[in-house]
Amino acid sequence: MIDHSILHPTMTDEDLKKECEVAKKYDVASVCVKPYMVPLAVGLLKGTDVLVGCVIGFPAGNSTIDVKVFEAAKACKDGAVEIDMVINIAKALEGDWDYVEREISSVTGICHELGAIVKVIFETDYVTSEADIVKLCEICTNVGADYVKTSSGFGFVKGDDGKYSYEGATIPNLKLMKASIGPKVKVKAAGGVRTLDQLLAVQEAGCARSGATATVAMMEEAIKRFGK
Repeated sequence: MIDHSILHPTMTDEDLKKECEVAKKYDVASVCVKPYMVPLAVGLLKGTDVLVGCVIGFPAGNSTIDVKVFEAAKACKDGAVEIDMVINIAKALEGDWDYVEREISSVTGICHELGAIVKVIFETDYVTSEADIVKLCEICTNVGADYVKTSSGFGFVKGDDGKYSYEGATIPNLKLMKASIGPKVKVKAAGGVRTLDQLLAVQEAGCARSGATATVAMMEEAIKRFGK
């Protein structure tokens, strides 16, 4: 259920090569990479079961709808078969649901046309209202998105001390999302899932996938605890 994340701004092609080896070793579900890395990742993972995913409008979600559609189409044509898109967070916060639905529908449509699935990132450190999360789940269900997803992993909130932090996936939000989607939609946890126990907890909450950078630590603990 692990989507191995290779998304930090400082990660180079050499880092991608190393992380794809990790993905192959542990036979994860997919790698999730930056858009320009898609062709290289496809080549590195050719002949394996590991899928290549790509982020769109990442991490802040501020691109126009047309740009997100173009970016998604480019990623699909480069070989990505899973697309993780960030919604327009401000539009969700102001309740412009027509815009949000048009955006998610447009990206979902082009991805499905090109043979990819879509995971919709809500950024729940910013979109905190339960009513808004439920509404987003309803929209994703209505337009045929494949997954709803908590976070980008980069949705940092500025505290009173001036420092930035994020919570990421929480069990209450994951349960709420699971309860608010249709039967054809799945849930992906992302942000803050760094241990095997946390991974098992989000699975128990109903997640089919989880983003992870701590894949090695989680998988080695799983092997130690449960065997290969």
